[in-house]
Amino acid sequence: MSPALSSLKPMEVIGVLQKLGFIEMRQSGSHKIFRHSENKRIIPVPIHGHRDIKKGTLHSIIKQSGVTRDEFIALLKR
Repeated sequence: MSPALSSLKPMEVIGVLQKLGFIEMRQSGSHKIFRHSENKRIIPVPIHGHRDIKKGTLHSIIKQSGVTRDEFIALLKR
């Protein structure tokens, strides 16, 4: 059984996305928009002050990134 994924700060999620090859393209209001350098996937990440990213939004970001939850957690710990 994989470990439970707790809520994360936006900068933690951004760090993992950057490890996966996503680069920041622009910021639209309170969302930073990332695009993968090879497969052109686009992922918006909400930046709402110092609040954690909600669990459902976090699961959506992981799904859009193209990796499993376990792979995402492993990159988070590096």
